[in-house]
Amino acid sequence: MVPRLLLRAWPRGPAIGPGAPCRSLSADSGPGQYLQHSIVPTMHYQDSLPRLPIPKLEDTIRRYLSAQKPLLDDGQFRKTEQFCMSFENGTGKELHKQLVAQDKQNKHTSYISGPWFDMYLTARDSIVLNFNPFMAFNPDPKSEYNDQLTRATNMTVSAIRFLKTLRAGLLEPEVFHLNPAKSDTNAFKKLIRFVPSSLSWYGAYLVNAYPLDMSQYFRLFNSTRLPKLRRDELFTDDQARHLLVLRKGHFYVFDVLDQDGNIVSPSEIQAHLKYILADNSPVPEFPLAYLTSENRDVWAELRQKLIHEGNEETLRKVDSAAFCLCLDDFPIKDLVHLSHTMLHGDGTNRWFDKSFNLIVAKDGTAAVHFEHAWGDGVAVLRFFNEVFKDSTNAPAITPQSRPANTDSSVTVQKLNFKLNDALKAGITAAKEKFDATMKTLTIDCMQFQRGGKEFLKKQKLSPDAVAQLAFQMAFLRQYGQTVATYESCSTAAFKHGRTETIRPASIFTKRCSEAFVREPSKHSAGELQQLMAECSRHHGQLTKEAAMGQGFDRHLFALRYLAAAKGIVLPELYLDPAYERINHNILSTSTLSSPAVNLGGFAPVVPDGFGIGYAVHDDWIGCNVSSYPGRNAREFLQCVEKSLKDIFDALEGKSIKT
Repeated sequence: MVPRLLLRAWPRGPAIGPGAPCRSLSADSGPGQYLQHSIVPTMHYQDSLPRLPIPKLEDTIRRYLSAQKPLLDDGQFRKTEQFCMSFENGTGKELHKQLVAQDKQNKHTSYISGPWFDMYLTARDSIVLNFNPFMAFNPDPKSEYNDQLTRATNMTVSAIRFLKTLRAGLLEPEVFHLNPAKSDTNAFKKLIRFVPSSLSWYGAYLVNAYPLDMSQYFRLFNSTRLPKLRRDELFTDDQARHLLVLRKGHFYVFDVLDQDGNIVSPSEIQAHLKYILADNSPVPEFPLAYLTSENRDVWAELRQKLIHEGNEETLRKVDSAAFCLCLDDFPIKDLVHLSHTMLHGDGTNRWFDKSFNLIVAKDGTAAVHFEHAWGDGVAVLRFFNEVFKDSTNAPAITPQSRPANTDSSVTVQKLNFKLNDALKAGITAAKEKFDATMKTLTIDCMQFQRGGKEFLKKQKLSPDAVAQLAFQMAFLRQYGQTVATYESCSTAAFKHGRTETIRPASIFTKRCSEAFVREPSKHSAGELQQLMAECSRHHGQLTKEAAMGQGFDRHLFALRYLAAAKGIVLPELYLDPAYERINHNILSTSTLSSPAVNLGGFAPVVPDGFGIGYAVHDDWIGCNVSSYPGRNAREFLQCVEKSLKDIFDALEGKSIKT
């Protein structure tokens, strides 16, 4: 299992691939076809994005040892230090030189892009729980718009508007503005659009704006991860015009774009979805969707059997659909039920291989569940935010809208799959495995209401650093130790950047946690505040380094990948138990903050770990934690809550009680 992210993002065709031309609007495009009409073409900055730097080997080793320090005793640390020194002066030096040379020959991409795709696509574990995360939308502020049919129609139309806006090159480029008053203005945009693509990034940089990589965006739509033996493939068909809808394990398709590429009228989409919701067929005896939750090699072989049985064209309709809309037949009870439903569901009503599933429950609760190989949280979050904004501010239909008077039985095609005994047995086995695995997963949520970003910033502390410190303190309180911790960070500021790891467990968090948990009476509130300030400074430094491509994880990963590719004996550094331990991420964390997001979540990345999705809001802190048997998510959250209470007490000058 590997760390996947929701994201620690930079806040915030057809023109469908990097550097694609901007297409003009067709004369017959009616109102509501596009989300926005950016005067700067979507991919304007792509060609001039800076390349992801390869850190100096000595910096990587120094950072690696610094991250190991809180996890090892003195004897273990000395051994690891020796392995590092011999790596830095021997095989590592040679591998680094080769990596740099290779990178110079591949200026169109980043040194991590190929190995990272490989890491995802060669993994044979089920993608459910091991890789795919979810993000749940906040409800529509206008309660009557949360009706399932109304919300599903509005979100579908907004998603297709996003697709059209992206492909026409009319979507605003993704830019991180340090000084929006200068860079996020019409005057600047009117100027920068005339700067050639090969230089445009530099123009933005001059006004403290940082365009982000958008090379992943084209995989948002009409894309699926196809199971293949040993290594999966990513498939995209941008000519397909239909939507895939799943309900009660049945598959339906209908066109959402007409032959001219315009969006089918919202009242027709509403009529088709109403028709699907009225279908009272029971759940199939052998729901095909379970196969997408299987081991990838098992699924690859079963898919071949499906094709041999004459299902190739039907599968093609599933794979090429714009996206998968999942209509669930029950309301959401609470946040824990929401997390289970959106992270895995019951296995019948998701096509886990699609680039994303847009899920709408009976009560209109909605979420995006996405496959992770094709891209990261930056692209998904942008799509998510735009769909929420458009569907709530400019809804295509109202609760009073009447569906079009059309014969949906002609337009909507229900897909039927031919199954032989071997396929039926495969589906039954997949269902048994799925059900057994899901029973082992526990999810719990917490909302800490005493304060959030505003209060912590007044204390001159990084809100993210405080949340991470609370996790370190909680684990120490519950289990008496400091363990490997992963926090994802986007490197989208660089061409084909993916992610880098922030390592929140440090000598500073260890010292501070021990003071709070083991001997609070020995420290005054002022001393504890001082320890927290050190944690915050160090965490800020780590975050900045990671975002600038100056972590150590991806560099060491790429060097190891290169050694394997060249048939070089694996250097001792990688055989050191300490290397294995730091990559066994017991605390896997990811933060996500957006007005559109209710909560996000994912499973632990190791059997004895926690999956921690969290957000520090203006005046409260939310946390969504998952665990398997052997760890207790509820108890961990109680420890997180106690830790946050202690932190806030110390910041308010109160003494800490054990």
